[in-house]
Amino acid sequence: MQFKSIFVSFVTLSVAIAAKSLPRIDKDKAALLIIDHQTGLFNLVRDREPVHYRNAVLAHAALGPLFNLTTVITTSAETGPNGPLPKEIPQMHPNAPIIRRQGEVNAWDDPLFRAAVKATGKKQFIIAGITTDVCTAFVALSLLSEGYEVFANADASGTFDEETARLANDRMRQAGAQVVTIFAIVGDLMRDWRNTPGTADVLPYLDQYMPSIGMIARSHAFSVLNGTIEQVHEDLITV
Repeated sequence: MQFKSIFVSFVTLSVAIAAKSLPRIDKDKAALLIIDHQTGLFNLVRDREPVHYRNAVLAHAALGPLFNLTTVITTSAETGPNGPLPKEIPQMHPNAPIIRRQGEVNAWDDPLFRAAVKATGKKQFIIAGITTDVCTAFVALSLLSEGYEVFANADASGTFDEETARLANDRMRQAGAQVVTIFAIVGDLMRDWRNTPGTADVLPYLDQYMPSIGMIARSHAFSVLNGTIEQVHEDLITV
């Protein structure tokens, strides 16, 4: 009888887990948040190599125009040591609101930022900022407490060291956020290479911001246009 009870409980739990919906980003339900990606704060980032991190920050911002995502930008103490946004970000988002906070550490505590986020009408938010443990995590936790879905871009969030980043990401996960990479975000937003945006739009983006994928495409294109095949090559792929 005890075994039967345990078995029934196990089956019930398995069904409940299977029935739980997979958290996925829907481009029609999602908005993009850019939090304190400022030139001064960039110098605090030690868990990422500077060239790669700069690339990730710009790749995060470029998600907006690529997938037509409503975007909200915020900065902190911009005229002080935190510095301005890299010029590429406002150039990508000429019509996006930029909330210039003067003191609030958690951007959600700024009523203008909070209003701008709510005005998007979206239920999912793709977020990244400097630092991971404060600028990204504080907003993530605030959004979750309001019932929103949060996808934290780990590639474009940076902080003092890898241990600090790990603790911040663990904290967000435990609260219900999805901590994801830029490639995962792109894949979920696109869903299918045949969609719009699809291959024609996304591949140039990947070529610019994820060159390893771009180089595969370049190599394939060259082979198709100029390549030759030896018998041994054909034997390797013949089934």
